[in-house]
Amino acid sequence: MDLFDLHGKTALVTGGSRGLGKGMAEGLCEAGAKVVILASSDRVFKTAKEFNDKGFDVQALKCDLADENDIEHSFKQALELLDGKLDILVNNAGIQRRNKCEDFLLSDWDDVLNINLRAVFKMCQLAGREMLKNKSGKIINVASMLSFFGGITVPAYAAAKGGVAQLTKALSNEWASKGINVNAIAPGYMATEMNTKLIEDSKRNAEILSRIPLGRWGNADDIKGVTIFLSSKASDYLSGAIIPVDGGYLGR
Repeated sequence: MDLFDLHGKTALVTGGSRGLGKGMAEGLCEAGAKVVILASSDRVFKTAKEFNDKGFDVQALKCDLADENDIEHSFKQALELLDGKLDILVNNAGIQRRNKCEDFLLSDWDDVLNINLRAVFKMCQLAGREMLKNKSGKIINVASMLSFFGGITVPAYAAAKGGVAQLTKALSNEWASKGINVNAIAPGYMATEMNTKLIEDSKRNAEILSRIPLGRWGNADDIKGVTIFLSSKASDYLSGAIIPVDGGYLGR
């Protein structure tokens, strides 16, 4: 079990105040890591308190990931809170906009690409610079089923998540030989706030469930194990991978 032990490791999780990000942060804490969670709303401080009340070493930062200066400032703050060393970066933060392709607003396109892809690269770049100094590190990006499929009424999200998958491979190509493992998790259909409209759409909900061999939507706990794995020594020879956690959806 030492392979999965994260005691003494430090981690930064974006979008860590709720949903999958909260679950991923909790998994890292349970494995022993010291964690900073970053999110765009004040909810991040409430979540950090919940973790602290459980005995976990977690601190919170509020950040607008659409603002490059705010990203740089928040990253610097996170590094200070983590005693100047970052071992693990989890790029989980993301937003969604839905509309038919012919009606999709360019402003919505820009919003989604800025948060779901541009900010991911910026965070990877900042973390990579620190990890290169230490010749070690684990970067985990959050891809999607839409890294493989096109989706419906979500052209910007599909484009961004396709980009996350390719970015993960590009970073791995340059950094794996320098001690940094860069991988991505591709969650399947998860019962989170982002998917509320899908869950409430009885027709789409039935279609989705009919294709999931496990017969249910996923949840935040389902993402913990793979997060710990990709953050630990157990994944030292894995890089550039996009790992589906989808209840078997892709196998159908």
